[in-house]
Order: sequence, then structure tokens, then C-alpha cells
Amino acid sequence: MVVESIPNSVGFIYALLAFAALAWLWRSGRFTRRRAVPFLVVSVLLGFLVFAPVFPYQLQVLVLRDAAALGAPLPAALIGTLTFIVLALVFGRIICGQICPAGAVQEVMHLVPVKKRGNADSRVPVAVRAGIFVVFLAAGFGLGINLLGFIGLADFFNLAVAGVSFFVFLAIVLISAVVYRPFCRYVCPYGALLAPAASRALYRLRRTDACIGCRKCERACPTGAARPDDRLGECYLCGRCTEACPADGALVYGRGR
Repeated sequence: MVVESIPNSVGFIYALLAFAALAWLWRSGRFTRRRAVPFLVVSVLLGFLVFAPVFPYQLQVLVLRDAAALGAPLPAALIGTLTFIVLALVFGRIICGQICPAGAVQEVMHLVPVKKRGNADSRVPVAVRAGIFVVFLAAGFGLGINLLGFIGLADFFNLAVAGVSFFVFLAIVLISAVVYRPFCRYVCPYGALLAPAASRALYRLRRTDACIGCRKCERACPTGAARPDDRLGECYLCGRCTEACPADGALVYGRGR
């Protein structure tokens, strides 16, 4: 379904504009999950129309040094990849929350009203993703293997239903109705780079003295990143914690911990 006449740069430009808009919504206290829905929809559509900004796959072809697949010179692609890591260091993982089509399609699928399962503790997914990241680097740099190609990320958004890998990622998307973002949390190599940056973000969600200790934010968080001592590396800024919080001003997005 990818429209070849639309340049990949459209996805990158959208990512920058959407990131700025979402950062403003969070910073001004206007972010809500309802206001995030249009971003999710547009991101998913761009995934199918342009196959961008699918950052994990763009990182994959960057590792493979495949400028033709990137549709851009390698230095430009590297700068684009690093740009959002720097932005995560300032504003957190907004790119994962509503902008990357791979994450957005899972977020939309998780809205399906079925019973949710899975461990919200972030330690196990992070450990698994770290191990896969090492395999990803070894396969890409050492063997020239497109690991995400086997997972079917490109085939899914290209609607290449003739390939087996299409159904691999389709299964991941279907599972995400029950388990929150399995690809993002357990596999995504770009997320493995963004998480350490986000854990040191200048702007982040923090508790204030208005917190009443009800722990509703912790129970609402699907990644287990809402505990008081959490560094928020696995916070996708989905807005579930602020939506669940009953105390006005107890959770704010701002500078500091």
C-alpha cells in the first residue's frame, strides 16, 4: 500500500511537527488521551502510506548501510535518528507514544475492549529487549541480516500478505490488544536507545506535594513506570496515569524528578 510518489521525508517532517505539538500539549497541561487519538490515527496511516516514520526499521537499514532502502543519504538518516534520541533526552519518549507507526498501531489495538493481561513490571521486558538488541547489532553489523525483516515490520505496513513475515508482525499487533505493546517493550531496537535517554529527560512526569498516595497511577500504568522511584525510561507518555489520578495537580509534566 506504500505510495512510492510520496517521499519518506514527509514522515520525518510529520514526526518533527507532531513531536512539537505533543510536547506543547504536555507542557501546557492540555494533553489528554482523547487529544492523542488523532496523532495515533495519522501515524498509523503514514505507516501504510509512506512507511515512515517507522524509526526501528529505519535504524535497521541504517545498521545495514542500505541508503536505497532509507531513501536518503546515510549521514542524513543518522542525523534524523540521533535527533529524536536527543529530543527524548529533553522531553521523554513522545516519539514512541503517538508518533512511530509501529507503536501507534499497537496503541490503537490495545484500545479494543478485551481483558488485558501481561506483567506491568518493566524489568523483564527491558532485559529481554537488551538481549535482542545485542543480537540485532550482531546480525546487522556482523552478518548483514535484516532481523526486523524476519519479524515482518516492513511487510506488514506494505501489506505484503504473500510473505510469512507479514503474519508474524500481524500476530504481534493482535496480541497487543491483550498485552501492552509487545514489540515496543520486548523487541524494538530504537526503544533500547531511547529508554536510557528518556530516563534522564529534562522534562518528565513528576509527583507533587498534592499526591495523596492512592497509587491509582501505578495501577493504571501498563509498563510499570509510575512508581515513585522509577526513572521513566519505559514511560511512553500515554496519559493513563494522569487520567487515573484523582488529585488535581498531583501529577505534572515539567522539569525535574
